[in-house]
Amino acid sequence: MAAAKIKKGDRVIVLSGKDKGRTGEVTQAFPKDGKVVVSGINVHVRHTKPTQGDPQGGLKRSEAPLDASNVAHVTADGKPTRVRFEMQDGKKVRVAVKTGEKISG
Repeated sequence: MAAAKIKKGDRVIVLSGKDKGRTGEVTQAFPKDGKVVVSGINVHVRHTKPTQGDPQGGLKRSEAPLDASNVAHVTADGKPTRVRFEMQDGKKVRVAVKTGEKISG
């Protein structure tokens, strides 16, 4: 990714994969790798043995990163949109392509 079109805190929709169509909030972004972690999406389960640090053990659920190209910003009506950059008042801002509204962040 050349520029951060998707950032932490953005509301996104998943475009492909097992969670296609589901929406969530970006909790982590890895711009160098082009990946994002979305809350409640792409949840993986790991079976862990009891250890001193974790005497309970059992099933541990965690969100795995998704490729940033597989998610898109969500507009107010819940539809996906692409993001473009515009100059407003001498600042570079993110703008939703479908609606033209400024994306905060």
